[in-house]
Amino acid sequence: MRSLLTYIAVLMLSGSLFASAEVLTGIVKNSTTNQPAGGDEVVLLSLGQGMEESGRTKTDAKGNFSIKLNEAGTPHVIRAIHQGVTYHRLAPPGTTSVEVEVYDVSKKIDALSVTADVMRFQAQDNELHGVRLFSVNNSSSPPRTQMNDQNFEFYLPDGAQIDSGMAKTAGGQPINSAPVPQKEKNRYAFVFPLRPGETQFQVAFHLPYSGEASIDPHALYAAQHFVVMLPQTMQFTASGGSGYQSMQDPNRSDAGIQIVSNMQAGQPLAFKISGTGTLSESANGEQQAGASATAGGATPAGRDSRPGGGLGPPSDAPDPLEKNRWYILGGIAIALIVGAIYVAGRSKTAAGRVSVPPDVEVHRTALAATPATKERTGLLFGALKEEIFQLEVEHKQGRISQAEYEKAKAALDHTLERAVKRGAQN
Repeated sequence: MRSLLTYIAVLMLSGSLFASAEVLTGIVKNSTTNQPAGGDEVVLLSLGQGMEESGRTKTDAKGNFSIKLNEAGTPHVIRAIHQGVTYHRLAPPGTTSVEVEVYDVSKKIDALSVTADVMRFQAQDNELHGVRLFSVNNSSSPPRTQMNDQNFEFYLPDGAQIDSGMAKTAGGQPINSAPVPQKEKNRYAFVFPLRPGETQFQVAFHLPYSGEASIDPHALYAAQHFVVMLPQTMQFTASGGSGYQSMQDPNRSDAGIQIVSNMQAGQPLAFKISGTGTLSESANGEQQAGASATAGGATPAGRDSRPGGGLGPPSDAPDPLEKNRWYILGGIAIALIVGAIYVAGRSKTAAGRVSVPPDVEVHRTALAATPATKERTGLLFGALKEEIFQLEVEHKQGRISQAEYEKAKAALDHTLERAVKRGAQN
């Protein structure tokens, strides 16, 4: 009888072990050629106790792979590496099969366009703080990824010191991506892959300030919109012939906005700012994030930020341990602020100000134009839903304090409320 009980116990234990060791199958598809991606490396990342690698394999000739899930009930991320660039797909608990899209890599793609180039400034004491944000769209056909050693270049004001740099792909979370100094003074490059669709870049910086500063953005690319945002307590003076149009966000009385539409590469955009002032927290997520990223160990300037160049969270992976949450909240807040420009421009022309043409629309991140309000609202809701989910996961894992959780939750609730109101008005 004892032997029989032992045998039954062994069978039960074996059954539980087999049940916990689930197998995830999938296929990696090359969307440039519409063929399976054979021989690509596939990495399994577990989100149970952080972002840890828990398996690795390669696709067969038909692009298929299978990998064991040792942590049942835990969300995972599947990373596929194709021609040196990483692509990711979230596998929530219960997922048994996934498909990951990858693209062939080119050093130069002509079908790149900058939807928006945004510069935000605020000044206090003897220091000027700035954030420059870009939204870049890759509409290559067939779709390809651009990657080279100077993949996206830009200028910062003379004397600027970089606090942090970040990049974000469509549907992903912001990750550290330090701009790399180039040979020319004040010129930098994000060495980060430009995958098909939208990629967003952000760099936070500071420089000495004596009460006024001359800024020359040095436009290297044509852009649908170039935007300068300042506190209302600061003054803006444009150079002659630059074509700036002044607007006020009706939902915010503390920010002034200057816009140049249909900007051309090399177009003169120099301006002078003076005075001091700060933007309220709801419009200042990036600035707080710049400080927190620096304190939290942001990627140092000069680090190789290409895929495989360091141990950061994977590009466009939904990392629930993302520390720079205020980048996300700040981006959403700016979306609401600058998105209101379109509504204000259509509804009325303030005294002494010019109206904005009907084609001026800046979507959910204040970094891209979207032709339909409904689509813009849907994207914003999607970003909010994803961020709320990540916040709850991080809170449940005890990775943030109760005070941090409540503060972030309140900000998200407030943003969601404004988004709902905006959707109802439209």
